[in-house]
Amino acid sequence: MDRIHIRDLSLRCIIGIDDRERREKQDVTIQVTLHAELREAGRSDEMGRTVDYRAVKKRIVRLVEQSQFFLIEALAEAIARACLEEARVERVDVLVEKPGALRFARTVGVEISRTRADA
Repeated sequence: MDRIHIRDLSLRCIIGIDDRERREKQDVTIQVTLHAELREAGRSDEMGRTVDYRAVKKRIVRLVEQSQFFLIEALAEAIARACLEEARVERVDVLVEKPGALRFARTVGVEISRTRADA
């Protein structure tokens, strides 16, 4: 299966369980890998035969900026579902990181993989 990567998508959202985290938007960094069959797109050079990754990115941005999850696990799951709305995406890997979430650590992250069957 071929892959399209969306790397280092930096967004802000309400995420966390502490009072401050529920009031102030927190930074998150997102990595997404879309698994899809891209052979026909490569051979034909036609947009209609590939994944519209700009539309996927816009869907992720809208979702994250409006979200108010307590857990980054739930945010990652929602992002995966949003990516699988794209018809050509068969599987998605999502990594959501929350910089500064733990003292002495640069970041904390949750990585999940989901398939169309999971959605």
